[in-house]
Amino acid sequence: MRPEKDSRDLFKGALILTIAALITKVLSAMYRVPFQNIVGDVGFYIYQQVYPFYGAALVLATSGFPVIISKLHAEQAVKKGRSGVHHLFAISAFILMLIGLSGFSILYWGAEWLAALMGDPGLARLLRIISVVFLIFPIVSVLRGYFQGTGNMVPTAVSQVGEQFVRVLTILLTAWILTTKGYSLYIVGSGAVLGSVTGGITAILLLGAFYWNRRRRALFSIEKMDWIESRKIASALIFQGLAVCISSMLLVFIQMADSLNLYSILLSSGFTSEGAKELKGIYDRGQPLIQLGTVVATSMSLTLVPMITSENLKEQMRYMHDKIRLALQIGLFVGVGATFGLWSIIKPTNQMLFKNNEGSEVLAVLCLLILFMSIIITTTAILQGLGNFLFPACVILCGFGVKYGLNMIFVPLFDTMGAAFASCLTLGMVMVLLLYRLRVLLKTSILSIRFSFVVGAAALVMVIVLKIYIYVTGLFPAFNHDRLFASFQSVSAVIVGAAVYLWIVLKGSTFKEEELAMLPFGSKLLFFLPKKK
Repeated sequence: MRPEKDSRDLFKGALILTIAALITKVLSAMYRVPFQNIVGDVGFYIYQQVYPFYGAALVLATSGFPVIISKLHAEQAVKKGRSGVHHLFAISAFILMLIGLSGFSILYWGAEWLAALMGDPGLARLLRIISVVFLIFPIVSVLRGYFQGTGNMVPTAVSQVGEQFVRVLTILLTAWILTTKGYSLYIVGSGAVLGSVTGGITAILLLGAFYWNRRRRALFSIEKMDWIESRKIASALIFQGLAVCISSMLLVFIQMADSLNLYSILLSSGFTSEGAKELKGIYDRGQPLIQLGTVVATSMSLTLVPMITSENLKEQMRYMHDKIRLALQIGLFVGVGATFGLWSIIKPTNQMLFKNNEGSEVLAVLCLLILFMSIIITTTAILQGLGNFLFPACVILCGFGVKYGLNMIFVPLFDTMGAAFASCLTLGMVMVLLLYRLRVLLKTSILSIRFSFVVGAAALVMVIVLKIYIYVTGLFPAFNHDRLFASFQSVSAVIVGAAVYLWIVLKGSTFKEEELAMLPFGSKLLFFLPKKK
């Protein structure tokens, strides 16, 4: 019975972390809408310029190092017992503190240089505030790694949700108070990024409370250090931890490349300072849309990844291939629907969320990133489940350089539309390379032509239906074409488009009953399947 219990515990823990990640990502995407409404496009530009640096610290504290520490915790507990675990946490705390101090030093003392590189010296104060997060993340990572290593995922989940909630609350409250009192947008931005610090402190307090209730002994000890074992732990922590972190930073890297050179290129192309800031702020409206679309797509497909890892270890290759195929099919199915559905209604959606529909053409191109990110995140998780950590990290790290270089080519020619083209080309390249690597590892095809055809046909029909729906409702003379009407168009169009898309795909016999039953709300989707004779 023990293996079955361990398996159930594994899936229960993965489910808890998946739900926590879903909540935090939705919070992270949703707060940007009221924040932009409060501070406007220029204020949004200021905040988004420094956000990628916080995003990098957040990934370090959630995705990479806690996972590797928990893995090493299990190994050390078996090999050397409590002394090995104490040894692990001593080395982990030391390595992560070095990384944290390095990040803090670069951002704090290099703030003036980074702000000048971005073309906006006013951002230096915000970068210095963000730097404090790099002093917080080592403590959070070690504590989360400890709890995950003992099989208790609740403290990690609670700390993630609590951290994000306090951060969002701080951002919105400070933005509203400082804007109301007439402070400059850079002061408002400084108050908003303070949320990253209050959120991090909240995570430490919550994790500390869980630790204090569970055990009141020291977490690590430096007595009788085994230097050979220390080198092995440090090597695994640095290389595997950083590889997992980098693999989770693709969207952060894309945003960081835009922060570093998009505004400065717009300035050199002849835009005024205020005009370039507003244009970049309008372009940044795409970030919450991409995040929300990606969350929906990946949260469903990633529920299958623990099964892939488990079956890989058991060497049940055929079963594992089926789960990989299903994960990718779900990523493609939801990603295509979200991408082309949003593309079809981008103008009313833009007005509903951000008060006007400026930049809708650019946002329409950015919608493609939802599809690319859905496939990339799913494929990366599968490759890591198969033990392939280095290749996804290298490809994604190269993606940052490609995006930065393509901005320099396309932005002078097409302004922010050029930046959108650069993002799509970069993510398209990353997606193709990762899928190719997966196909080489599996030595078999991973997506059927029939499935791709049915999904593509459903998307085409949905786009046609939605375009007709938006056009016809736009002819109603009784409505003022204001934000309220745009909200009605957007919400009702989502219902219409989802119904059409789901009906065609599921009637096309693309999924089996047992496959749908494994997914969240899968039992509700069984209604759309063709009835058996």
